[in-house]
Amino acid sequence: MAAPKKDEKGGKPAGKGGKKAVQAQIKLQIPGGAANPAPPVGPALGQQGVNIMEFCKAFNAKTQSQAGTVMRVVVTVYSDRSFTFEVKTPPSSVLIKKFAKIEKGANNPGKERVATLSMKDLEEIAKLKMEDLNAYTSEQAVKIIAGSARSMGIKTPFFG
Repeated sequence: MAAPKKDEKGGKPAGKGGKKAVQAQIKLQIPGGAANPAPPVGPALGQQGVNIMEFCKAFNAKTQSQAGTVMRVVVTVYSDRSFTFEVKTPPSSVLIKKFAKIEKGANNPGKERVATLSMKDLEEIAKLKMEDLNAYTSEQAVKIIAGSARSMGIKTPFFG
């Protein structure tokens, strides 16, 4: 008789009492401390059968300190309709606009410049975003942020 299959870590037999099966991963951008059942949160979570109010209360409690700042969140929904969520750093464009003190980027980014960011500003944004960026060094992260700023019509030391 064959031994039951074990999971990768050599623990309990696979499928019996191990990890819950992931049903879906939902990525949302929600202002910190302001999640409510209205779109986009309600429909996205409701489709997967998640308790929307439970998520809203947990998210708002966790992001109270960043109220008003748009936060990225990844909600993992399991087959038993339970969920976990991970709050990520704000999108680069939100941080760039905040540091440049502007409401929105240029209408025509290739031709017009709406603001200027210093190298110090770029380094600060890169430091905040480092865990979510696909970069090994802070220099690479600064260049990624500078490219995002350039596409918004913001002058940086890399792009005039």
